[in-house]
Amino acid sequence: MRGTTRRATEWLSAAATDPRACKRQWHGEDGVAALACGRFWDVLSVPVELGVLALDALLCIPQPPGPALADTVAGRVGFFLPPDPLGHWIGSDVRYLGKGSWITVPAPHRAVGRLRWLIPPDGAGALFLPAAVELALQQALGVLTAQANARGRCPMCGALSTGPRIPGDD
Repeated sequence: MRGTTRRATEWLSAAATDPRACKRQWHGEDGVAALACGRFWDVLSVPVELGVLALDALLCIPQPPGPALADTVAGRVGFFLPPDPLGHWIGSDVRYLGKGSWITVPAPHRAVGRLRWLIPPDGAGALFLPAAVELALQQALGVLTAQANARGRCPMCGALSTGPRIPGDD
């Protein structure tokens, strides 16, 4: 195992209640382990369309990226953020996983089934900055809204849209 991968494995498995058992799970049949959020990181999970565009924007800033995990079946992207006991994110279909939440992850060097690291952990503990993620998500939502408006569809659900309706204007 190379140095970076080893450091990433150690960093990620340290969140497990039993790091050795976590590593065994990664090498087992399922290849995944459930890790607690809220100690080393929290995770912000967003719809994949929004998450991929936001990740593109985040990779353009001169800041080391944090881990980003895709769940291809659920259609979600999770951004690993610093733990924030008072963390609260508002948005359509946005899920914030903090203390008391768990996330299932593959080993840093693997993709397993539906789970893929878009950005694997670096082993040094780099995490996304919440303010940068918020700005990137706003930018991504703007892009999705413009695309949806051009197609005449709602940006969140994809339903056909006839534009804004004014109550009583029937």
